[in-house]
Amino acid sequence: MSKKLILNKTFKLYEEALGLIPGAILGIRRPYNFVEGEYPIFFETAKGGKVIDVDGNEYIDMLCAYGPIIIGHREEEIDNAVITQIREKGFCMSLTQPTQNQLAKKLKQLIPCAEKMVFVKMGSDATTSAVRVARSYTNRVKILRCGYHGWHDWCVEQKGGIPEKLYEDVIEFEYNNLEQVRHLMNEHGKDVAAIILTPINHPGGHEVEMPKNGFLEGIREITDNYGSLLIYDEIRTGFRVDMGGFQKKSGVIPDLGAFGKAMANGYPIGVLTGKKEFMDELVENVFLSSTFFPNSLAQVAALKTIEIMERENVLDNISEKGNKFANTVKNMIEDSGVPCTFSGEPWMPYITFDRDPDNLYKKLREEFYRQLIRRNVFLQPFHHGYICFRHTDEDLEHAAEMINESLNECKKLMK
Repeated sequence: MSKKLILNKTFKLYEEALGLIPGAILGIRRPYNFVEGEYPIFFETAKGGKVIDVDGNEYIDMLCAYGPIIIGHREEEIDNAVITQIREKGFCMSLTQPTQNQLAKKLKQLIPCAEKMVFVKMGSDATTSAVRVARSYTNRVKILRCGYHGWHDWCVEQKGGIPEKLYEDVIEFEYNNLEQVRHLMNEHGKDVAAIILTPINHPGGHEVEMPKNGFLEGIREITDNYGSLLIYDEIRTGFRVDMGGFQKKSGVIPDLGAFGKAMANGYPIGVLTGKKEFMDELVENVFLSSTFFPNSLAQVAALKTIEIMERENVLDNISEKGNKFANTVKNMIEDSGVPCTFSGEPWMPYITFDRDPDNLYKKLREEFYRQLIRRNVFLQPFHHGYICFRHTDEDLEHAAEMINESLNECKKLMK
């Protein structure tokens, strides 16, 4: 049995925030992205694979801050490296510290396309820098895109405040639809600077998709034929699917690659990597600068994160646990008869509800995630989850059991 969580403090803070912050909370963390009235809105603390909200409720954290937490929350070895940098050297200076070169050399060893790179703060910075580099190198304007690439003008889905001319040359295509890409390139190819895509598709509210055989190879061939650049947005796949990103696993190498999230276990960092010929546009032709881009703390955190990941075989561990979890939950779904789908294994677990003409799936989705949060498992209805190194076998076994109980509650709606 489960019961509704006590969330008095969280709702009080939310009411206070409404008078301070537009919408109280930014973007995807707003209550309507969960189940309103059921989910906490403010967390207080986190450790390992768990989080505690401001009312003292503890959860197995399977959202992992939307991806950056690859090892675990409050990893002492990483945090101590950062604290040492603060106390002994400092981190925000008028000139760049040597950590830049140390991290760059390490990434060059790991990422196939990384002949050169620039460090930024967010994934949006990295993808937008990639588009700017591609347009400068090719002297073309149009971009073909597939996937979520951030909040900047050229790619954000919600167009409020953005003149049409800033995104009119960006053309969307469907993931795994190679014929559509061929058609679009036949029409626009001579004007296309780059094709950018997430190598694993993770659309909001829909199941996670892997590339079909030949899809990425076909995109690579098309960009070569038209003289366009191929850009991978590896913000989610990098340092989670493989230390070198999905490009390392697939063997299909892009011209430019955007990385971030898991690279520094929660510290804010992004990086645009790529082949020297293209990256050197940033020497004189493309401007990229920020007061905080060279900040060394996230670079220190990234170096230590990578060290731990290599030493502890973190990604093999996550993959093994993720596949076991997926197989367990898939069997539970099949036994339940609830019309839903598990996808994203082993890295991005997601349970989506199969759409139907009567929109029963919406009621089932809301009920499932209501029951799950009441059982102290933190996942999101409209976004896939993640598994981190500090999730224990017991954590994931318990999460699976709570998923099963929540599915059984959903069956009552179907009757």
